[in-house]
Amino acid sequence: MATKIKYALPKGRLLEHYRIDKTLGGGGFSVVYLATDLENSEQVVIKEYLPGAIASRNRDDSVHCLAEEHRRHFTIGFKRFLEEASALATLKHPNIVRVHNFFRANNTVYMVMDYEYGKDLRHFIKQYNGRLSEKFIRTVFPELLKGLDELHRNNLLHLDIKPANIFLRPGGKPLLLDFGAARDALDPSNAGPHTLTKGFAPIEQHQHKSVGPWSDLYALGASMYACMAGKAPPPATDRIVKDKLKPAAITSFGRNYSAQLLDAVDWCLQLHHADRPQTAWQLLEFLNEQDYTGPAAASPWYKKALGLLVK
Repeated sequence: MATKIKYALPKGRLLEHYRIDKTLGGGGFSVVYLATDLENSEQVVIKEYLPGAIASRNRDDSVHCLAEEHRRHFTIGFKRFLEEASALATLKHPNIVRVHNFFRANNTVYMVMDYEYGKDLRHFIKQYNGRLSEKFIRTVFPELLKGLDELHRNNLLHLDIKPANIFLRPGGKPLLLDFGAARDALDPSNAGPHTLTKGFAPIEQHQHKSVGPWSDLYALGASMYACMAGKAPPPATDRIVKDKLKPAAITSFGRNYSAQLLDAVDWCLQLHHADRPQTAWQLLEFLNEQDYTGPAAASPWYKKALGLLVK
């Protein structure tokens, strides 16, 4: 059954050699369709730039700003969407959704991606109320870290990692989806507002401060936490005022998960970005460490955990 989204293109509409089959969903900045590539009869997913708060669709399918004062914001978003599609089209990694075409039409931009079978991580967290096994978590997240490392090596950030954007294909093979918040990590102008999800976004995104790979790793740690707890950690905006989040290493999680995995989650969820892993590869190596006996005693985040343990 097609999802009803305001201003979505109707079933059967043609975009170049793609035919819209149905609307899959939409957010604040885009509409997502299931479509058929008429050149090979394969199904694809098409993402259309359409910021619903400031833009609408004409009868001829073209997109326009609702008011002149919104034109600058629409143009900036248009440019970022186009740059994002161009950058992602150059990436070929088994854990990053493949973008194999993008084009302009209807006064907007379209991104064409592979259609994959499976369910997002939210489904499994809800089904089991968290409490997903360590084997499950270690099947999914190290592979995601490899994809994230590839993204960061290409100077891109995801900035909206959460269970809804972690797609699991048959066999548990994970895929990072929805790069609507992706930004060029080297562009200073990207220190402005970002897409964020409370509970998963680090404090620097809420405060519109400088973001980096460490920002994605906070969100990844929050997603691992949700696999255990069945819900996201408290929002970073609450934690910065009074941090009520107990380190995972000193909670009842210890009955179900190894100290190494719990320490990895605690490391990612440090409020100050300098206390977190600085690269995806650094965290991956940490998780792969054999004969694990504890995190580096010099780590500020570990000292804080020790302080709580003493209390």
